[in-house]
Amino acid sequence: MFHTTFYVRRLHSLCGLFVLGMVLFEHIFTNSMAIFGPEALNGALEMMELIPKPIFLGLELGGIAIPLLFHALYGIYIALQANNNPRRFGYIRNWNFALQRWTAWFLVIFLIWHVCFLRLYTKGVTGTPISWELLYNYFQNPIVVVLYVLGMFAAIFHFCNGITTFCMTWGITKGPRSQNVISVISMCLCAGLCLITLVFMGSYLVR
Repeated sequence: MFHTTFYVRRLHSLCGLFVLGMVLFEHIFTNSMAIFGPEALNGALEMMELIPKPIFLGLELGGIAIPLLFHALYGIYIALQANNNPRRFGYIRNWNFALQRWTAWFLVIFLIWHVCFLRLYTKGVTGTPISWELLYNYFQNPIVVVLYVLGMFAAIFHFCNGITTFCMTWGITKGPRSQNVISVISMCLCAGLCLITLVFMGSYLVR
């Protein structure tokens, strides 16, 4: 018998791990160039512009937008079925289970705001290229800074905790010990990426 849910859930986990991971690491790497000054960040952004627009648009739609939209929509379906109760079952995994879904809800709103404003309106409608100067002015609003940091933290935790659930879903970590090991490694990666985010965000505030 063909179990649709079985394969859809695995496709969902694949899209989350690889597509979200690719977008997340690209954003962190590119934005971290701000630590080294405006020229470094602008140089990294200009490298992205070297990709021919038809190819870049195809990658954005087929390689990022559609897989992430599927991951988000099916993730909402999963979240609506979830029974979160971390206060009653105060184990780390239960808290991570709840946080995985809470961050998913926040990310849906954050990504709509982030993509619509910077990618569609600023870059698409007004034709203003993304640059250090643009982001510097953008992050002078403390509300924007807080929302962006929270959005990045949510994406980082969602991805890193997703590594653990991916390994469990695909049978890579079958026993409690291996699951605990990958969970610790994932949370260490989460802490490191969050620290990098704080550093490059701080670089906009100290100049």
